[in-house]
Amino acid sequence: MNSSTVLRRVAGVRAAAKRPLTQAPSATLSIRSYATPSSQEPDPQLNGYPQLPWVSRQTRDPHGWQDPLLRRNFGEPLHEQEEVLSMWGPDIPPGDITPQAALRQLALAFAGFAAFGLLVKYVLLPEPPAVRREYPYDGLVKELGGLEENKQRTESTIEED
Repeated sequence: MNSSTVLRRVAGVRAAAKRPLTQAPSATLSIRSYATPSSQEPDPQLNGYPQLPWVSRQTRDPHGWQDPLLRRNFGEPLHEQEEVLSMWGPDIPPGDITPQAALRQLALAFAGFAAFGLLVKYVLLPEPPAVRREYPYDGLVKELGGLEENKQRTESTIEED
């Protein structure tokens, strides 16, 4: 930004501060509008209402509006989908992130969560205060009748007994 632009902005702010509240806003603000006619076929359901382009207000420049919070001028026609395209609607996604970059970031986040879980489980978790119980003969397989006897019985074998 060059010095002449800065001086013009400062002069405009000072002039606006000195202006009484009952005075109408400057003509430059009331001229700016995005309600331009479109080249599409007119929608018969609008019944003469202007068919506005599908552009979110979040893409508009934040300066130079009569209502800077909503980025619109007073009396400007509202879009038929105003609740979606207003400043309070869903955020518009950034256009500079490719799907490959988004997938890479998602994979990196999942890898970070997995690494944190492994760190907690194997490094930060203390050893149990007692020795784990040990059984002779491969964990009492021989005493309990072998592996086949210890398997879960199905419903058909239960009904036959």
